[in-house]
Amino acid sequence: MAPQPAPLARSPIDWSALPPLPYRRTPHPTARMTAFVQSEMRRTGCPRPAPVGGRLQVQVDVAVLIGEDHVVRATIPRAINCPTVEQYAAGLVVSYARGNLVPRFVGAGNWYRAVLLFDWAE
Repeated sequence: MAPQPAPLARSPIDWSALPPLPYRRTPHPTARMTAFVQSEMRRTGCPRPAPVGGRLQVQVDVAVLIGEDHVVRATIPRAINCPTVEQYAAGLVVSYARGNLVPRFVGAGNWYRAVLLFDWAE
């Protein structure tokens, strides 16, 4: 009898409790960024999302720690079983946040949630 796989660990982050990262201008992944995600998912054998209305969507949530200078100090992507895409999304959030946060809505030492949605035709 084959050994049973270990149960997936539950994330210690309460994603629903994190407030959204307060962007001045909400960024959206470009077609090239989405094409990269699509190719990485195919190349690395990541699970393919179920199509909805002829489109595929991959959502990556990223927990973001803001420092005293209103700069991103840490990012933790939510696991989607595709590490390359998770890390890519975390890096995009750092770029998106640079000079694009509303200071009066950002508290130093606080965690926020950024959501990236990559969407393409099937």
